[in-house]
Amino acid sequence: MKTDTTKRIKQDFGDDPLKTRETDNYTQEYVWGFVDKWDELIDWERRAEGEGDFFIRHLKERGARRVLDVATGTGFHSVRLLQAGFEVVSADGSPQMLYKAFENARKRGFVMRTVQADWRYLNRDIHGEFDAIICLGNSFTHMFKERDRRKALAEFYAMLRHDGVLIMDQRNYDSILDEGFSSKHTYYYCGGDVKAEPEFVDDGLARFRYQFPDKSVYHLNMFPLRKGYTQRLMREVGFQQIETYGDFQATYHEDEPDFFVHVAEKYYSEEEAEK
Repeated sequence: MKTDTTKRIKQDFGDDPLKTRETDNYTQEYVWGFVDKWDELIDWERRAEGEGDFFIRHLKERGARRVLDVATGTGFHSVRLLQAGFEVVSADGSPQMLYKAFENARKRGFVMRTVQADWRYLNRDIHGEFDAIICLGNSFTHMFKERDRRKALAEFYAMLRHDGVLIMDQRNYDSILDEGFSSKHTYYYCGGDVKAEPEFVDDGLARFRYQFPDKSVYHLNMFPLRKGYTQRLMREVGFQQIETYGDFQATYHEDEPDFFVHVAEKYYSEEEAEK
């Protein structure tokens, strides 16, 4: 698998990176050099310490057993859920990420079930229903068109059981757009020697720059989702009950969290429907 994908070494954003605002470009962004360094950016131990048992607790409280991780990356959350006893299917759009995730799981004694899949056509590539879907690591911001976001959320909704839950996170782009960038690097990108910061931000693009200790530099182009907009899309797709946490806390000031986590329930409630 790795032999077929090592040809792409450099990222490709075209002649003007600020004009690259297409969902499909993520396949040009996660090149091998970047993927190989991704765990330096995350720092698995520090990230696990920062988020604690937040996701495991929410899944267990809802009786979830079968979980679909649609943004596997290098496998951090899939491995944590496997260690906690969940049945996990790990999906990602990047074959490089899936290769790395499989290797990370194997080193920890697990055989990961991986599927390369596009969220917009998830039901085509993955079959069956799940008790929960997780979409973490700020991954949903790779979708630049609203119709892509709606299609992906509809696919997530369709793959959940009638009482299933979607857990999805995002950066606090409201704060970045309105107040400027700051980050505690406590919960998500915890690598102490990696610089991760926006190089350009407007209402349609957040271009982040990642510099590693060996001076190598990579970029990601992402759509700056506002919290209220994301919540509205979830409701319009069908999720009724949505709780949003700021850096894993239920109570927070809007400009303080680095990340928001949305916990969206699928179950039908007549009381919610009448609101």
